[in-house]
Amino acid sequence: MDSKQPNLDQNNKITLRLSGLEPLIITPQSNFVNVGERTNVTGSKRFARLIKEEKYDEALEIARDQVEGGAQILDVNMDEGMLDGKAAMVKFLNLIAAEPDIARIPIMIDSSKWEIIEAGLKCIQGKGVVNSISLKEGEETFIEQATKVKRYGAAVIVMAFDEKGQADTYERRIEICKRSYDILVGKVGFPKEDIIFDPNIFPVATGIEEHNNNAVDFFRATRWIRENLPGAHVSGGVSNVSFSFRGNNPVREAMHSAFLYHAIKEGMDMGIVNPTMLEVYDDIPKDLLERVEDVLLNRRPDATERLLEFAETVKGAGKVQVKDDSWRQEPVEKRLEHALVKGIVEFIDEDTEEARQKYERPLKVIEGPLMDGMNVVGDLFGAGKMFLPQVVKSARVMKKAVAYLLPFLEEEKAANNDQSSAAKILLATVKGDVHDIGKNIVGVVLACNNFDIVDLGVMVPAEKILEAAVEHKVDAIGLSGLITPSLDEMVHVAKEMERRGLQIPLMIGGATTSRIHTAVKIDPVYSGSVVHVLDASKSVPVAGELISKETYPNIYSRVKTEYARLRDDHANRKQVKNYIPYEEAQANRLQIDWTAKKFVQPKFIGNKTFNDYSLEEIAQYIDWTPFFSTWMLKGKFPRILEDKVVGKEARKLYDDAQEMIRKVIANNLLFANAVVGLYPANSVGDDIEVYTNDSRSEVLKTFHMLRQQGKKGSGLPNLSLADFVAPKGQGSDYMGAFAVTAGIGIEPLIEQYEKDHDDYNSIMIKAVADRLAEAFAELMHAKIRKELWGYAPQEAFNNEELIRERYQGIRPAPGYPACPEHTEKGILFDLLEVEKNTGISLTESFAMYPAASVSGFYFMHEEAKYFGLGKIEKDQVESYASRKGWTIEQAEKWLAPNLSYDV
Repeated sequence: MDSKQPNLDQNNKITLRLSGLEPLIITPQSNFVNVGERTNVTGSKRFARLIKEEKYDEALEIARDQVEGGAQILDVNMDEGMLDGKAAMVKFLNLIAAEPDIARIPIMIDSSKWEIIEAGLKCIQGKGVVNSISLKEGEETFIEQATKVKRYGAAVIVMAFDEKGQADTYERRIEICKRSYDILVGKVGFPKEDIIFDPNIFPVATGIEEHNNNAVDFFRATRWIRENLPGAHVSGGVSNVSFSFRGNNPVREAMHSAFLYHAIKEGMDMGIVNPTMLEVYDDIPKDLLERVEDVLLNRRPDATERLLEFAETVKGAGKVQVKDDSWRQEPVEKRLEHALVKGIVEFIDEDTEEARQKYERPLKVIEGPLMDGMNVVGDLFGAGKMFLPQVVKSARVMKKAVAYLLPFLEEEKAANNDQSSAAKILLATVKGDVHDIGKNIVGVVLACNNFDIVDLGVMVPAEKILEAAVEHKVDAIGLSGLITPSLDEMVHVAKEMERRGLQIPLMIGGATTSRIHTAVKIDPVYSGSVVHVLDASKSVPVAGELISKETYPNIYSRVKTEYARLRDDHANRKQVKNYIPYEEAQANRLQIDWTAKKFVQPKFIGNKTFNDYSLEEIAQYIDWTPFFSTWMLKGKFPRILEDKVVGKEARKLYDDAQEMIRKVIANNLLFANAVVGLYPANSVGDDIEVYTNDSRSEVLKTFHMLRQQGKKGSGLPNLSLADFVAPKGQGSDYMGAFAVTAGIGIEPLIEQYEKDHDDYNSIMIKAVADRLAEAFAELMHAKIRKELWGYAPQEAFNNEELIRERYQGIRPAPGYPACPEHTEKGILFDLLEVEKNTGISLTESFAMYPAASVSGFYFMHEEAKYFGLGKIEKDQVESYASRKGWTIEQAEKWLAPNLSYDV
């Protein structure tokens, strides 16, 4: 057939003719053509797993199910980082060719890599579709690829993408499609009927104003293409439109059906749709349909909020709940209280304005109904009838109300020269430390109890803390830290406060802090009041006592007396020695018969990077239990969701976290990067030498490990991580290292939430990013075990078994119990070139930034396990200092929490 002659139907209308073993003729009268999407490694986890495990027979069954389920074209995609995509595409298409019941329909070869597309074109029978080409790399590449597609006799999907990027407005869509069409028809001589445009279906109802017109722009662009580019067709991936509602199938099904209803009317004639995620348009409940179409057609400014609110009523079985708005009939004071207790921001501006009109001064609104409402919140929280996530939502409402009143307050202050009477507390994460979720939660809880918070953020040096304390005339200072070097920095701040003659009460908090450390190290260097605060729930009574003139003398003398007693007890306990000499501990190392050990050589030596990794895949590995601990909800996931006391709030929190993850994924708000390294390695004493290659002639890096020195029972070894690597001369062993982050891009999100006075989502995005980072570490460890190192290729654990660490091998991290010395992280970062490969950097105290990052080592030995170092004696400190090339003082500084003696 002459490709220059168009295919015409009986009415002389241009038609698109495709085929497998049977023809598929698409005319203007044809119904919508459905493209089967499950034979796509990026769209189906099961298909991806089968291809990776080379279970092609089972993968073919997925293709067969797609055809039997009504797919008229089969989309095949093999784009996955750990696959040889070209080989997998060729093998799978050749297998399809031998299955007549599958091969009867046309194939869509889907890849972002041209070499895979071309390899697929050489395999398929009949006339298929290439998905896709675009002007992304310029006209020359576009013309070259289009010419080859024409030569192979395939149709082509053209993405609305050019050198400037993806088309995200109506104008950009039609501009790129027109330019592409003119090149294809005018310069390449491509058959018009074989051109299929994908004008980009983007999510709606994301909460981002720029996205409100995404569906409307697609509909308009579709109509324009069909009216102005003769013969061309329109396709797209329909599920994209509902990404904001992942997990809520009733809403997603309604959105897909309504979107298709309007898109098909405008001329969309094919697309990738999951038939199981479609509702019959006429069967969509009218109240749901109204809200869905308000969003799709951008018919009202509050469309997103209305659909989000309604979506909560149709989760699960889709039973519609009756919304109770009776509280809106209450007096304004009661409405404000209700909004604060329930965390409802929808009406806060109008209610605050009504109260402002009612009260003689705006300050009276804050001191009156708003603080009355917050007092109710505080009482409920103190009584255990409200939980932290609810309190944080209450704080969001309060902040928005105060923000609304702020211009009126400033005007009044200027006129009357008023000064705020609220007690001020300065909060800061100390120098070298980047963690602030706990600090922020404390700030929210204190703010809910009428404290004025001055938050200096993270990595704040002592000088800045103290200057700000004096400038703002604060009533107390709260210091936070998560890593062990932060303990020394807190001591430094206390010493500086003493040197400057300050008497401001000092509160100490954070994961590595403790009452005994505060008593032994911080309290003695500061004559003012120093109190360790266990968690956010204890911060309010402590702060209240510290800033009150009536109660301060009592808490001062009580805590000073208590801490003096703790120091005495600590000193007396040290007289009992439960440690053995370092030389004896080394002799009692873990005994392993290395001659019987089979060493598995990794698939590569050196470093391998994984940038912009799929957050959707990472999210499947999340351990949710620590997430609830962050929000001070105690219980193990998933049982916590059914807990009689906290279950209801835990479920809401979990749903909000899922919604945040969906939003992050749909809008590419966070990026996950990783680097892993696998190297020949051997232990030398308590050091581990890492070599450049398998000749082991050149030492690339040396890691310095520590050994337990506590007295052990009979037959129990004094462990060191070096025990899990074969000693030099006893075997060709290997060791791995890794660094992952899920926090790239988090700063502007936090900034926007804080600008919106939204503490809840500011804390939520950090908590979610932390969980994703830990999940990414778990995922990469599984990839190491099964594929990259490959010492456990048959492993098949579910997520719960992974969380319980049922697998072989460990991934301990510098700064944690088995290797608590943080500077080893610097050696690891040099080995992996972490900053260059991932964007993660180290602070001067060796904290990782972004905070949502994890790094560590890989050990594969069957007997490798996690352990705590415990206390060590001076003889090991001296040995460690010598091995590191340090002075004794340097070693004691970094090993301070593990020293059995005082420095």
